[in-house]
Amino acid sequence: MLKVFNLEYDSWRTIYFQRATVILTELVLVYSLHLFVETSPISSKKPARVAALSILLSPGLLIIDHIHFQYNGFMYGLLILSLVLARKQSTLLYSGILFAVLLMFKHIYLYLAPAYFVYLLRVYCLGSKIYHIRFWNCAKLSVSILAVFGLALGPFAYWGQIPQLLSRLFPFSRGLCHAYWAPNIWAMYSFTDRVLIYLAPLAEKFLHLPIHINTSALHSVTRGLVGDTSFAVLPEVTPTHTFALTLLFQAIPLVKLFFQPDWHTFISAITLCGYSSFLFGWHVHEKAILLVILPFSLIALKDRRYLSAFRPLAVAGHVSLFPLIFTSAEFPIKVVYTITWLIAYFTAFDQLAPAPEGKGKRVFLLDRFSFLYIAVSIPLIAYCSLVHRMVWGRKFEFVPLMFTSSYSAVGVVGSWVGFMVVYFTS
Repeated sequence: MLKVFNLEYDSWRTIYFQRATVILTELVLVYSLHLFVETSPISSKKPARVAALSILLSPGLLIIDHIHFQYNGFMYGLLILSLVLARKQSTLLYSGILFAVLLMFKHIYLYLAPAYFVYLLRVYCLGSKIYHIRFWNCAKLSVSILAVFGLALGPFAYWGQIPQLLSRLFPFSRGLCHAYWAPNIWAMYSFTDRVLIYLAPLAEKFLHLPIHINTSALHSVTRGLVGDTSFAVLPEVTPTHTFALTLLFQAIPLVKLFFQPDWHTFISAITLCGYSSFLFGWHVHEKAILLVILPFSLIALKDRRYLSAFRPLAVAGHVSLFPLIFTSAEFPIKVVYTITWLIAYFTAFDQLAPAPEGKGKRVFLLDRFSFLYIAVSIPLIAYCSLVHRMVWGRKFEFVPLMFTSSYSAVGVVGSWVGFMVVYFTS
């Protein structure tokens, strides 16, 4: 095994391997985004260029791929390439094949598979009329995808390792929440449970309302370890609950996609599937927010309603990644770069996003929400990154994480609700 630097070992092989993958990431991303711009209508070339640059220079990719080292940038490049290939009928088959390859690289993209299935079924496998089946297209798509799955999973099946593989891909024993809460519904649920623990004695004293507290769960969601999550006051959440909620909120936008299978609706459905899996999934990692931000970036400039829903997501998603790099030396990099990116691209987006058809340029409700929400982020970042440690030292170390997760969860949920409204009223 290669010895890596962060385990107090030094290996030039590991370092050069990491650098090579970063270069590969940039090449795949650049080509994918170049194709996105080239396939955009002439009237949308300039917004497409700005959207492409916003993805290429994304603080999320900087934090996850260049500092908190991962391979996500390479795979997001494949995802964007697959989404762009789905734009034309002539390249739909390649889009499906590339997504199957991507799925074999990392199973998290399984959350986007329902939107791909509905779109490819409706546009590639069925004709203009639903009952008109294109059997040759169905055969080509099925054989291609099965071939990809067979090449990737065949060796595991041959050696009898499929059960072991599944147990590692779907680790339900790790608990509902990650050690650092991802900013989703369960972060808000966990925060509410923490608040109710402290309100329970007051409710019993002044309102004579007894609240049962599970004392064994008092430190469950704040111990900063990966394991089972228990709630002291609120009901427990099981994998079945998270699966049912994820499936339900994914199915809702897919109904529109089936009856209106154009590319913009497809990207919107992909984004909403990403939202649903992130908000309601089991043991979600905070970096999975890029599964929502990056596809949404491709259509954020469609009109001002889309941009209004995108703003709180961009702020919340990137702020939620800050705890991944927590040393003082990295603080100015992540904060200054992210703030610069937000100011530059929000300014450009605001100038390029057109008013919705038939409506003048005006301020939407989400615009006011975004302004207030962004304003709150400044003191929050200052407190969580600087003030808390100066005042409390190493005490209450989980509090900044809890504040960051809960704040970011409000932004992500608000953005999701706003985008659902935009999606079904467009």
